[in-house]
Amino acid sequence: MRLYYHPLSGHSHRARLFVSLLGEPFELIEVDLRSGAHKKPEFLALNPFGQVPVLEDDGIVVSDSNAILVYLAKKFDRKDWLPDDAKTAAEVQRWLSVAAGEVAYGPAAARLITVFGAKYNAEDVIGRAHVLLKRLESHLTDNDWLVGKRPTIADVALYSYIARAPEGNVDLSGYPNVNAFLRRIEALQGFVPFVETPVGLSAAA
Repeated sequence: MRLYYHPLSGHSHRARLFVSLLGEPFELIEVDLRSGAHKKPEFLALNPFGQVPVLEDDGIVVSDSNAILVYLAKKFDRKDWLPDDAKTAAEVQRWLSVAAGEVAYGPAAARLITVFGAKYNAEDVIGRAHVLLKRLESHLTDNDWLVGKRPTIADVALYSYIARAPEGNVDLSGYPNVNAFLRRIEALQGFVPFVETPVGLSAAA
């Protein structure tokens, strides 16, 4: 398996983290966003949307980080990470939708401003991030994980951008349950950290 990624991309880390947690061998291929490699024909042949990450697996190409999580869980028959009963599968999907929605337009967008120079309104996206964090804090009051009694791909989907939310000026100090949740993920065997962005470093989106 080959995973095309960029080290500053939270979506890329989401996919990289899950492959590592599964303990499966894979090759990391960095896509140079600064030079616009993600917009060149050879990469667009893999993903016409011109975005990382992309997983290439023996002729099968999967783009979108959440789709990659689902693909890997199904490929390796890891029902521990993606249960197949209807109720639990729906609960996992609900959080994948949160990752693609509230996370993307909250903490991820806030970080895009500072790391990639995106032209979002900082006050708006930071406000959205805190709405999400308050809901997560409440949900995690009586739950160690987002769904059920063990980690699933739902937890992986939310981790990267929540963990690096402070890079987008989203303060996590008022959310003890969220912070404990992040530490639980970081304690999992196979965890790989999402690099902290050096001050003054950015990349072209």
